[in-house]
Amino acid sequence: MYVKVYVYHIKTDKMNDYFRIQERAGEIYGRYINSQTTYLQSREDAAKWMEITKYKSEEEYNKSIELINNQKEIQELFKAFQSVLLESKSEIIEESFTEVMTKTTL
Repeated sequence: MYVKVYVYHIKTDKMNDYFRIQERAGEIYGRYINSQTTYLQSREDAAKWMEITKYKSEEEYNKSIELINNQKEIQELFKAFQSVLLESKSEIIEESFTEVMTKTTL
């Protein structure tokens, strides 16, 4: 599996806007690619978030992301997303990984 990880900081008073943006963006992504996204909020810093999305392959991701990014609505959602970022920490950290093992114990 191909995995994209993003780390960013959201204004704590804009969490509902953030959730709406992510929900709508997920609907758009779902039209083009199968993926699974997990959103994690830091326990030490309520403004800090990590977004982890798994895709079948890097090739599938690259093929689909171009189509997704050309959608006018996704561009508008990205602008809305940028508006909820904490100004003092507006950097979005993006990294790519390969999943080598998944283990579940409950």
